[in-house]
Amino acid sequence: MRGDDRQAGTLFSYVDLEARVPAEHPLRPMRELVDAALEEISPAFEALYARTGRPSIPPERLLRALLLQVLFTVRSERQLMEQLEYNLLYRWFVGLGIDDPVWVPTVFTKNRDRLLEGDVARLFFDAVLGQAAERDLLSSEHFSVDGTLIEAWASHKSFRPKATVRPNSRKKRRDRNRRGPRPPKNPTVDFRGERRVNETYASTTDPEARLARFQGKASKLAYAGHVLIENRHGLVVDTRLTQATGTAECEAALEMLGDLPGTHRVTAGGDRGYDQARFVEGCRAAQATPHVAQNTSNRRSRIDARTTRHPGYEISQRRRKIVEEVFGWMKTVGLLRKTRHKGAARVGWMLIFTAAAYNLVRMRNLEACT
Repeated sequence: MRGDDRQAGTLFSYVDLEARVPAEHPLRPMRELVDAALEEISPAFEALYARTGRPSIPPERLLRALLLQVLFTVRSERQLMEQLEYNLLYRWFVGLGIDDPVWVPTVFTKNRDRLLEGDVARLFFDAVLGQAAERDLLSSEHFSVDGTLIEAWASHKSFRPKATVRPNSRKKRRDRNRRGPRPPKNPTVDFRGERRVNETYASTTDPEARLARFQGKASKLAYAGHVLIENRHGLVVDTRLTQATGTAECEAALEMLGDLPGTHRVTAGGDRGYDQARFVEGCRAAQATPHVAQNTSNRRSRIDARTTRHPGYEISQRRRKIVEEVFGWMKTVGLLRKTRHKGAARVGWMLIFTAAAYNLVRMRNLEACT
């Protein structure tokens, strides 16, 4: 018998939201990891919120919603709020009931910015990493470093001489006549043939971004993101965001290696871009053996057979390539191919928060295989 296509609304639902999510859904084990991490950093939230006044968005729900945005590649907070309106899976993960109202996107964004003040992303990342250590998923001896460029939310046409960059202040209208005529609009800007360098130029959209050349592509305004992973399972153990300079990779890598706990000797794998005297000497000063790829193109490598003869060097060179999987996931899934935020503080916050999300996915997959 053919069914009837007439639609009749229901006033009540007797199915609990918890029952609508399958028991084997991949978000279930991840929700347990997230809840444990949020419970650990709960005391840090007390210092960010006043004890009186109107209740704001609970920071736990705010962070779960931001995790969904990273995990499901939701491009904007407005789209995220739209999904929360009708997506029962999203509501379950965040902790909203079926009838709970969804937040206004601008209110959600302002509450998210409050978490920047307490460096909540770093606390959340450390809490997730602590769970990985409890499950014996981390190596304490073998690591790899690498860096990548993250395209800034600014265009070439915003890259102008620093003398013409307008300050973001309330005196813009009052000082407009003193500064002279406005710069030309985008359709009339032609920078071909100009020598544009970071020392004399800056972006009017994001002054902290720097002009950098992407590998095999044209130069763009960007930040430099750096990651330190452990070689056993490829989990991220530290991140840094710096301005895109020629020495950023080496400096950030040495800083992350220097922050590793303990005084025992470790190995640090890397590509041939790290085969330079400054990095090799800095590694040895930090009790780290530099297992970097040798760069012998018209030059002499900074490491010799005393390092490369050991079997561990070959293993480090194979395992260091896992870091490319981290960057690939962050850029294709985690929305970091081109950042949606302006300023080093916000971009760095999202970098470490995305690294925590990657670790959560990785830990869930590892536990599923055991």
